[in-house]
Amino acid sequence: MSSVNLRTTSSFSLKPESRLDVMIRTFRLSAWLGWQIESNWADPFLFAIYSLIKPLAGAAILVVMYSVITRGDFDSPIFPYIYLGNAFYMYVGQVMTGISWAVIDDREHYKTLRYVYVSPIHYPTYLLGRGVARFLIASISVVVTILFGILFLRLQIDLAAVNWGLLLIALIVGVNMLAMMGLILASVMLLLVHHMWGIGDAVASALYLFSGAIFPLEVLPDFLRPIGYIMPLTYWLELMRRAMVGEVAMAFPTLAGYSNGQLMGILIGMTVAFALLSGVIFRFCERRAKERGLFDIVTNY
Repeated sequence: MSSVNLRTTSSFSLKPESRLDVMIRTFRLSAWLGWQIESNWADPFLFAIYSLIKPLAGAAILVVMYSVITRGDFDSPIFPYIYLGNAFYMYVGQVMTGISWAVIDDREHYKTLRYVYVSPIHYPTYLLGRGVARFLIASISVVVTILFGILFLRLQIDLAAVNWGLLLIALIVGVNMLAMMGLILASVMLLLVHHMWGIGDAVASALYLFSGAIFPLEVLPDFLRPIGYIMPLTYWLELMRRAMVGEVAMAFPTLAGYSNGQLMGILIGMTVAFALLSGVIFRFCERRAKERGLFDIVTNY
């Protein structure tokens, strides 16, 4: 009887968590969980090798293609334009796809989605936290790729001339934008029951074509070019290039008429819009998923 009274008294003595406290706790623990999941398939040494070799292999493919097409013209301004666009685009595949993949991982692989959802957490924050590990891995890949280009491929970047302030601000805003896009994709994943394994990669590949990641938008046909201008990735990649190589990036006509402040304003505005949109879409998809019982099933076969 005394033990029951003790438990009852203790439960009433607990201070209720505020919504902000729940979100902070959720984000911290889900970020830790995401890192454990991403890194537990190999010992730390093998994982480090994988994290270094994978981005270099991807960059090597691009460099070989560029070398064949241009006959080794690495001094052309188009080379840093392509190389940096490809390097920073790694964040898109890792952050956006990583957040949406958490739904598939929990429902299909670990079969814990129902338990995670009913636990005392803020589920959208949980999804965002799961993307932290992918962000860290992507950051390592981006740094290694850029350093490799500077050291071995004559990538013309003067580290003393880099606009570090613009680079940091653009990176923070851009990653938040990618997180909101990832949350939208994760919301849609809640409603998909079959053949959704490659949707994240498919979306990232489509955005790769229309965002100016590897070539200026002027290369696209006139009727496809507007797609690039309505995508926040186009403005984010332009800011990242300008922060790294300055006038070299501004030599291309795509966004040459915009100042850094204008590009940042557009990017921030689009990020806020995607944040609002992600909240609306998540609530709709969450309600539909509960109505259809999709939190409780395993859909693979």
